[in-house]
Amino acid sequence: MPLTVAQSGMSEIKDAEQLERLTDACARLRKEMAVVVVGQDQVVEELLVSLMAQGHALLVGVPGLAKTLLVSTLASLLDLSFGRVQFTPDLLPADITGTDILTENIVDDRVRHETRFLPGPVFSNLLLADEINRTPPKTQAALLQAMQEGAVTVGGQTRPLPHPFQVLATQNPIEQEGTYPLPEAQLDRFLLEIRVGYPSLEEELEIARRTTQGALPTPSPVLNREELTPLLGLIPRIPMTDAALELAVNCVRRTRPGEGLDSELVQKYVRFGAGPRGSRAVVLAAKARAAILGRPVADIEDVRAVAVPALRHRLVLNYRAEAEGISSDRLVADVLGRRT
Repeated sequence: MPLTVAQSGMSEIKDAEQLERLTDACARLRKEMAVVVVGQDQVVEELLVSLMAQGHALLVGVPGLAKTLLVSTLASLLDLSFGRVQFTPDLLPADITGTDILTENIVDDRVRHETRFLPGPVFSNLLLADEINRTPPKTQAALLQAMQEGAVTVGGQTRPLPHPFQVLATQNPIEQEGTYPLPEAQLDRFLLEIRVGYPSLEEELEIARRTTQGALPTPSPVLNREELTPLLGLIPRIPMTDAALELAVNCVRRTRPGEGLDSELVQKYVRFGAGPRGSRAVVLAAKARAAILGRPVADIEDVRAVAVPALRHRLVLNYRAEAEGISSDRLVADVLGRRT
């Protein structure tokens, strides 16, 4: 039987009320997103996990699968500031972070020159980094400090970003023309890598109907900043069973070749496994998923549900894995299923 709020150790009435609000808000977010986006239920759930865990998310899929629509629709349901960057090969770091500009003012018949900071789109609560791998690594790295520290340094001055701050990035498969792989250090900053797949036949039929009958429906806003902020603070307080915590940490440790815990597949195909940030990602995502589903304690089933999206992008595979078609998903599933 699932634990009650009192048994879980949460701060009783207040946290129980917050949990109920969070679960209800996520249910309404799902419902309103379905007004615009057909299907993709698993993708929507993982997006909500990232949102509530205050983690960055990377959506990967071929063009035309509504990745941008998913993010922009979520942003429209939340009364938060929203910025968008369309990544292109000629994009500069200053186009993301902002830059200092020289202004000219006339005071007492004298011309005075002053430097003024013009903030870039990164100064938003939600930042859509569209086709993030369409630009070279130097510009991709402009987001690295923002994603890790919630601040950017421009002209020698470090400026804090608004709270909350989350990057929701879309990426085309790296095999496509005109794409650049993301640096491992930046990939590690994403809480989840969310794979967006092709719709089913029924879903594609519905997509064809909706998108050829005039204007798309408009969803109704669900949460404002004042309502969302306390809900985000609840996630770290969600307890986790000892068995689930051990599974999360052991799963991450088993992805590291040479530590004596790895499987034969890991030894054969993995160059570098996930670091401690991977353990943190699995635990936070599992807590967020439990809260979204209305459960006061994260358990093993939550860890199993989030382990693949939380770890797939943190494994560095060798050339043998690429040659033999071995995916990181298969390797995470392998270490997740091990009992020793």
